[in-house]
Amino acid sequence: MKMISWNVNGLRACMDKGFLAFVEAQSPDIMALQETKMQPHQAEVPLPGYLQYWHSAEKKGYSGTAVFVKEAPLSVAYGIDRPEFDCEGRVITLEYPDYWFVTVYTPNAQDGLRRIDYRMAFEDALRGYLTALDRKKPVILCGDLNVAHNEIDLKNPAQNRGNAGFSDEERGKMTELLAAGFSDSFRTLYPDVAQAYSWWSYRSAARARNAGWRIDYFLVSNRLMPRVRDSILMNDIYGSDHCPVCLLLKDGTEA
Repeated sequence: MKMISWNVNGLRACMDKGFLAFVEAQSPDIMALQETKMQPHQAEVPLPGYLQYWHSAEKKGYSGTAVFVKEAPLSVAYGIDRPEFDCEGRVITLEYPDYWFVTVYTPNAQDGLRRIDYRMAFEDALRGYLTALDRKKPVILCGDLNVAHNEIDLKNPAQNRGNAGFSDEERGKMTELLAAGFSDSFRTLYPDVAQAYSWWSYRSAARARNAGWRIDYFLVSNRLMPRVRDSILMNDIYGSDHCPVCLLLKDGTEA
């Protein structure tokens, strides 16, 4: 099974840069998006063979998530039952027989960490939500989590320490989430691989210099990790300031 997650930084703009051709070529079983920046009625997204689920922010042109799937889920939930977060369209949960699939667009703490309190509250609420799901069946979590967890996960850790995305507070919340029973699939498989990033600033030719951050993830419940065949940063794919990330999952019968 192939699952792909991508912060598209505006889906309408990304469609002008090859998004539909990318999905057609990759043919993932699940395609999850963050930062769609649109309501579903604002543009047609012609993906034959896929069911579409949208959670858009109340504020137009801001945030938003979507999931496109080939197989209908058992259930779908939008948000985490917290109005102060759910109004920004940040979480969609799909239930399948043997796992939950959750896509998340974590709030950015912003310059000067001026939104850090909101971010910390979201982190705590999300962790509680995920651990409750995990008690019922394993969880696959994907999305732009807006944090580089360790120094290996960004190009310039020393000069970014304390900045949004690499503050002690945000990194600590990622540590707490992993300690609650989840694995960072990429780093579990590739503990020592450096210069592996998923986001690059549009400034200073950062992508050409590979001066990036790994802030897009597939996390899985620890007990699901043996089914992970691979976790891939698709850094040759353009169309956004993020690249897609991919999880390849063995089915239940594979060794």
